[in-house]
Amino acid sequence: MASLQDQLKNAGLIDAKKAKQIQKEKSKQHKQAVKSGQATENESKAEAQAARQAKAERDRELNRQRQAEAEKKAIAAQIKQLIETNRQPKHEGRENELEYNFTDGKKIKKILLGEQAHGRVTRGQLSIVKLGDGYELVPKKIADKIAERDQAYVLVANTLKNDDQDDDDPYKDYVIPDDLMW
Repeated sequence: MASLQDQLKNAGLIDAKKAKQIQKEKSKQHKQAVKSGQATENESKAEAQAARQAKAERDRELNRQRQAEAEKKAIAAQIKQLIETNRQPKHEGRENELEYNFTDGKKIKKILLGEQAHGRVTRGQLSIVKLGDGYELVPKKIADKIAERDQAYVLVANTLKNDDQDDDDPYKDYVIPDDLMW
C-alpha cells in the first residue's frame, strides 16, 4: 500500500515539488519535536539534580546540628561528672558560717561557707562552679578543666596577686585581706 503522498501524486493532485516541500516540513517538525523533547528531558534532569543537591546539603546541615548538640550534651555530662566526683564540703565540723558573695550572670548570689572553705575560696585554692540550680566548691585544677570545656560553669576562680606591690610603697607590709567584711 502506497503512502498518502504517493497516492496524491498518482492522482495528480500534487506535484513532485510540492511533495518534497511537504516532506521537508514534516522532517523539520520531527526534528523540533525531538529537540524540544530532549530539552524538556534535560531541564527535568537538571531540576532533579538540583533538588538532590539541595536535599543533600540540608541533610549535611541537619547532621552538623545533631552532632553539635550531641557534643554539647557530652561536654555537659563530663562537666557534671567532674563536679560531682570532686566537690568539696562547704562546712567542715562546727565552724562559723561566713557569707561569700559572687555574681551569677547579672545576679549577685550568696553562699554560706565554713571558715576553712571561705579561706580556701578567697586564696584561690577552691573555685565555685554551677551545678544545675545549685553551687558547688571544687579544687582549682578541676575548675580549670571545667573552664576548658565551658567557661560558663565556673563562677568564681580567685588567684593570688603578689606582683602588685611596689618597692617604694610605705604600706607594703600591711596586706589587705580579700575576705575583709565591711
